[in-house]
Amino acid sequence: MTTVIAIDQNLCTGCQECTKICPNLAIEGMPHQPQKVNENKCVMCGQCVQKCKSYVSIAEHGAAAYAKVHKERGLPASVKEPLFAAYNVCHLDEVKKALADPDKITMVQCAPAVRVALAEDFGAEFGTLAAGKMAAALKKIGFNYVYDTNFAADVTIMEEGSELVDRLTNGGVLPMFTSCCPAWVKYLELNYPDLRKHLSSCKSPQQMEGVLFKTYGAKLLNIPAEKIFSVSVMPCTCKQYESGRPEMKDSGQRDVDVVITTRELAWLIKEMGIDFMSLPEEKFDSPMGDYSGAAEIFGVTGGVMEAALRTGYELVTGKPIPAVDITAVRGRDGFRQANVQVGDITLKVGVVTGLKNVKPVMEALKAGQLDLHFIEVMTCPEGCVTGGGQPKLILDTDAEEAYTRRTSCTYSYDKELPIRKSHENPSVQKLYKDYLEKPLGEKSHELLHTTYCGDPKHHH
Repeated sequence: MTTVIAIDQNLCTGCQECTKICPNLAIEGMPHQPQKVNENKCVMCGQCVQKCKSYVSIAEHGAAAYAKVHKERGLPASVKEPLFAAYNVCHLDEVKKALADPDKITMVQCAPAVRVALAEDFGAEFGTLAAGKMAAALKKIGFNYVYDTNFAADVTIMEEGSELVDRLTNGGVLPMFTSCCPAWVKYLELNYPDLRKHLSSCKSPQQMEGVLFKTYGAKLLNIPAEKIFSVSVMPCTCKQYESGRPEMKDSGQRDVDVVITTRELAWLIKEMGIDFMSLPEEKFDSPMGDYSGAAEIFGVTGGVMEAALRTGYELVTGKPIPAVDITAVRGRDGFRQANVQVGDITLKVGVVTGLKNVKPVMEALKAGQLDLHFIEVMTCPEGCVTGGGQPKLILDTDAEEAYTRRTSCTYSYDKELPIRKSHENPSVQKLYKDYLEKPLGEKSHELLHTTYCGDPKHHH
């Protein structure tokens, strides 16, 4: 397995801030001694990267000491900030190489949480919405097609909502857990492998978008799939691992070639000399850049659940949901439960915020004491907006404000968008009509669903 998260032994002071935050107790070492990541336990969420306080900087340690670490990590020249002991491996070189290669057609997708945090690295207030500037920056950087993970988040809801309804009506395995957070999937595989049939078979939005780039996209644009170089920008350090999983090549190639974090995109924008804050707003390319408000809220805890309910309600009852805002699943406490009336069904749902809170839920499931139908799990403290790849918050006191603002910005953006339900996204409707036929259909199954952990994929 290639390393995703590492701790620089020369920089770590052994303060153990990272040890306290690690959700799977993967960081080992004595107090005041350099800590090590146990790669067999690490779920690659990158919360240690966010929390780390030991660093090297030009001002304090001199240019030579700084340059050494900078070079070891293969960072772009634009990076001048302090370099911390806990870090994620940077993949910008691969992206720059692809952008410079005339034989490659570059496509990029951005997760919903990136647009509510990216501007912070350019001096903007916490939680500034920068969707249009982000699209403009990606076009300036030179990507051939600037798409959006949110499109695939809408597709995920079509598949996952249909899968939930199918499990409810045909006696499938319940509760069903969401599967869009790769660190959570990894945690389940490491700690509760016998419970993995509870996971939704849906790939994450990142992987759905990636496979659609090289199948539907290749067909739409009439280009050979092997020419497409697929990049994703994520708030998450685990997405790089997910994109390299052996299951993730149903297009016939690796579906997502490389993943960079929100922070790394900021470095790239700076390296290209782009003045981010003065960019005029631009739109994402159609159709794989069109999205609903339901897709946008994937970035916050409870959002996947709410998005699924907005569509699931209609799948079950044939009628639109009376209130689009489902506040019962919003909040920030570790584990919350709600009953949602969907026609004749009382749907019992749960939302887990922060992987540290999932253990009691899993133990209750194992003991047969968990009476729920559908459970969302997000590894990071308040969902993807607080991901390991987001702009680093140097002061712990900033975290509260940043988390709150990124979240409220996400919800207000959802409210502004003209379409707020995944199944009403016209580009998603067109995708099914022209290409996939129907959710859970043969083509959807082949491209958009998976089984993990070396289970043979049923359809290959």
